[in-house]
This record gives sequence, C-alpha cells and structure tokens, in this order.
Amino acid sequence: MIFRTATRQDLPAVLALLAQDDTAQAAPVEATAVCEAHERAFAAIGADPRSEMVVLEEDGVVLGCLQLTYIPGLGQGGQERALVEAVRIRADRRGGGLGADLMRRAAERARERGCGLMQLTSNKRRGAAHRFYERLGFARSHEGFKLPLA
Repeated sequence: MIFRTATRQDLPAVLALLAQDDTAQAAPVEATAVCEAHERAFAAIGADPRSEMVVLEEDGVVLGCLQLTYIPGLGQGGQERALVEAVRIRADRRGGGLGADLMRRAAERARERGCGLMQLTSNKRRGAAHRFYERLGFARSHEGFKLPLA
C-alpha cells in the first residue's frame, strides 16, 4: 500500500471517490470527468505549501484519498494544526482497515510537520464515518457551522 501526494493523473479517481458517500454501493469506481474548476482547485492545492491532497494506492489503483491543510495559530502553544478534509475509501474496499491506515499515515505526516492537533468536520448525515472517527480516537468537541457565500 502506497501513501503519496496525489498527481494530476489521480484527479479523476479522487473525484470519483468524493462522489461516493456512506450509502454508496460496492460498485467499481469509474473515473469522473474533470472540469476547469477542478483543474484550478487541484493546481492551487499543489501550489500551496500548507495544503496537500494525498492518496492511498495499491497496484496502481487509487483506493482512498484525503486533503490535509496545515493551519498556523496562536492556540496550542503556537503549534500548527492539521485540518483533514475529503476523506474517502472506495465503497467496495471499506471495512478492511484501509481508512484507519490512511488516517494513521495522515496523523504521522502532521506530527512530522510539527502539528499539535489534527481536526476534521464531517457531514451530519455520515453516521458510519462518525463511528469510524470515534474508533480512531477523535472526540466530538465542537459544533461546526457553515455559511454559503455563493
């Protein structure tokens, strides 16, 4: 299993993973069409030293992904925190420990960078994901809010 920074070639597979949710059937993941906005966003992530999209790959197939964003702050003794977003494992590969491996490797990467905390938000509809995060030791410590700007 390879944990690595995503390349442009991974973008269709990453988008397909993001389209899956907790209720997705265990069907093969098809590549998803990439639009100009996806290209811009992926390029911006790659160009930002505080952000990275990573994938979990086996035999050339992307099985999981997540985005890490490193946030400087004055809290936590001035340590950075790692924000985890877009965590996905292929629906047909869930339940076998890949997600735990992906998150463990992300935490290692954040620790190596000097982060003192790893945090995430998860859609309230993703009950299975919430149980997964709690099994990994994440605590429900805050209530999240969003304000659409467009």
